[in-house]
Amino acid sequence: MSAGDLEGAAAQERLARLAKVDELRARGDDPYPTGFRRTHTCADLRREWDGRLEAGATTDDEVRVAGRVMLLRTQGRLVFATARDGTGDIQYFVSRADLGPEAFARFEHDVDRGDWVGVEGTVMKTKRGELSVRVRSYTVLAKSLRPLPEKWHGLQDVDTRYRQRYVDLIVNADARRVFGIRFAAIAAMRDLLARRGYVEVETPVLQPVPGGATARPFQTHHNALDMDLSLRIAPELYLKRLVVAGFERVFEIARVFRNEGISTRHNPEFTMLELYEAFADYTDMMRLTEDLLVAAAQASVGTTVVEWEGATVDLTPPWPRRTLLDLVEEHAGVAVHPSQPVEELRKVCDHLDVPYEEPWGPGKLVLEIYEKTTEHRIAGPTFVLDYPREVSPLARAHRDDPTLTERFELIVGGRELANAFTELNDPIEQLARFEAQARMKELGDVEAHGVDTDYVRALEYGLPPTGGLGIGVDRVVMLLAGVGSIREVILFPHLRPEHQHPRPEPDGSGPR
Repeated sequence: MSAGDLEGAAAQERLARLAKVDELRARGDDPYPTGFRRTHTCADLRREWDGRLEAGATTDDEVRVAGRVMLLRTQGRLVFATARDGTGDIQYFVSRADLGPEAFARFEHDVDRGDWVGVEGTVMKTKRGELSVRVRSYTVLAKSLRPLPEKWHGLQDVDTRYRQRYVDLIVNADARRVFGIRFAAIAAMRDLLARRGYVEVETPVLQPVPGGATARPFQTHHNALDMDLSLRIAPELYLKRLVVAGFERVFEIARVFRNEGISTRHNPEFTMLELYEAFADYTDMMRLTEDLLVAAAQASVGTTVVEWEGATVDLTPPWPRRTLLDLVEEHAGVAVHPSQPVEELRKVCDHLDVPYEEPWGPGKLVLEIYEKTTEHRIAGPTFVLDYPREVSPLARAHRDDPTLTERFELIVGGRELANAFTELNDPIEQLARFEAQARMKELGDVEAHGVDTDYVRALEYGLPPTGGLGIGVDRVVMLLAGVGSIREVILFPHLRPEHQHPRPEPDGSGPR
């Protein structure tokens, strides 16, 4: 059947169901009633009765359950309906002998696949061993006007799956699996941090000066205050203000926004776990990163060994620690360092076919060489250490080499999953770094930002030695669930307008 035929059939089915709505109302039955009092969920029924009833057994135990009808089968004077609630599935055993001829005929006519139906009846097991509710009465709780996708092929079109996630989650068991992993992973990381004395906080989404990452922000305007604001690209600077204020361990599971390209790794709106701990450094953050991802893996998939994009990834710690410069030498075959003259590094870029821009200094050139020649080759999990100072404006200078910083990124399968620093807490140095960023912005770098004078003022009150960590939650879930696109792990990803012809997607940049 062609797509046009399917759309036509769906339209006819919708008209037929609208007619049923009118019929229900005409006889005094509300197709969208205000409530239904359940005594049990589907999982409750299975826990209480599944193990103690033999096939063919009946009980006098009365229950009230409700769910969406996922499957309907009529066999003469019997209807078998599989109903699903948020905990699982149960079968409704609908008999003409139990309901009576009129009510049974109404059930056959009224109820369609996709309807929410509540029933009252007794618990039983069919001769085939299926735990069921023997229905004595039923109530249509929400009439579904649109037919669900056909059982065996489900919802196949990827764009439709993302656009109509509410349908995808109804009919696609793998989508439910992926989001079950997401919810369990986030809960496990939150629980671990709470047990270690971290306080969960909320920081502003609308910010006068975007900061905390190198990314292009979304801009908006506050009418009452007559001021331009940006959607946050990271919660970092506000979380560190709280460390200044005396909250020694803080975290936020934050929605952040970056006005960049869309790809399998990037969505303009995504989720980041960001945390800060006083009296810690980036070595402490490495151990904490290991603990967080192991906890997320064990809670969500029950193992630290996962399959991702055809490779086996073992998250059992400790993970290798490698410097960025050593990795470049290993994979690109050249020794580079931010202390080298710009012209020398440009020659290396030319030799390696790495594009660059005129304003870039040696640190930016080194990072570009790493990202174009090396990062994608790191299978991981690997901590890549000691990034150039020029590209790490919020990280403390390395204690052994002032051209580098105490910063790491966690790389798995060639992708960044986390980014962490020993935080820069010298207000004079921080102001100088901000001013350097502002100069880059004036030269046309849309990802560079201006000077956040209030943050510098906060540092002048004293930020203790601090370690900070940001984890891209969506990418972690991709790893644990074994999926290749970030859209698979975001409930409602951003899409082009529904009827716009697709165009090639530009690749994005920055952590997600």
